[in-house]
Amino acid sequence: MRHVTLNNGIDMPILGFGVYQIPPERTEQAVLDALAAGYRLLDTAASYGNEEAVGRAIKASGIPRDELFVTTKLWLRDTGEENTRRAFATSLRKLGLDYLDLYLIHQPYNDVYGSWRAMERLHRDGVIRAIGVSNFHPDRLVDLLSFNEITPAVNQIETHPFFQRTADQEVMREHGVQIESWGGFAEGRGGLFTHPLLSGIAERHGRSVAQIVLRWLVQRDVVTIPKSVRAERMAENIDVFDFALTDDQMAAIATLDTGSSLFFDHRDPAVVDWFAGLHRDTA
Repeated sequence: MRHVTLNNGIDMPILGFGVYQIPPERTEQAVLDALAAGYRLLDTAASYGNEEAVGRAIKASGIPRDELFVTTKLWLRDTGEENTRRAFATSLRKLGLDYLDLYLIHQPYNDVYGSWRAMERLHRDGVIRAIGVSNFHPDRLVDLLSFNEITPAVNQIETHPFFQRTADQEVMREHGVQIESWGGFAEGRGGLFTHPLLSGIAERHGRSVAQIVLRWLVQRDVVTIPKSVRAERMAENIDVFDFALTDDQMAAIATLDTGSSLFFDHRDPAVVDWFAGLHRDTA
């Protein structure tokens, strides 16, 4: 397993296991299977509703805590200084852990400044090893890091062959922020798994399209967290460190970039209003 070194010196596996949209009743077994396959980075979130199942799997696995890198995220209804401290305590209790390796602000809305102050304090208290954000476009990211003490260690954003985020990654690199991909397979949209260019590269390497996409992300130094509930697919996804894409193949994949999200643009006022509606409905 390759690791990246975050801006505070902490090592993070470059490839991990995500549990987004895995039902709670299936999460524990999925995480156990992922850990058995060799994954050590686990990514969940308060809004996924499966933190407790992730925690049970960690406990049942018997793997020493210091060999794992566990991430969860603060949901937007819990932003603000005091709310964040309470939400963090709840996530930690559900996970059954004494500390987190990485805690992210899940969405770039509501009182993110209050949340960041709370997260900085929790980091100083030693109960979070690294703090970061998710879904922050470069302007919001630079704003946050420019007016606070701690620079986010990670920004987790939609990143896949059809939305490659190269300019965003360059801004992050300039400021010492590690890019992390969600939706690395674009959830199969755009015909990703049958795309002729990706399929051709996969055939030449004797690999699956999923492995080609993950290898492409790894070679771009993008942390990625593929999800699956099938043990054989988990084993396949982590098996990407014994081959490399050529420069020509990397350049060919670069031509697939549309520059647009396949899900939602966090800068779109309609999207902001939709997220605000989620907050109002759960307040």
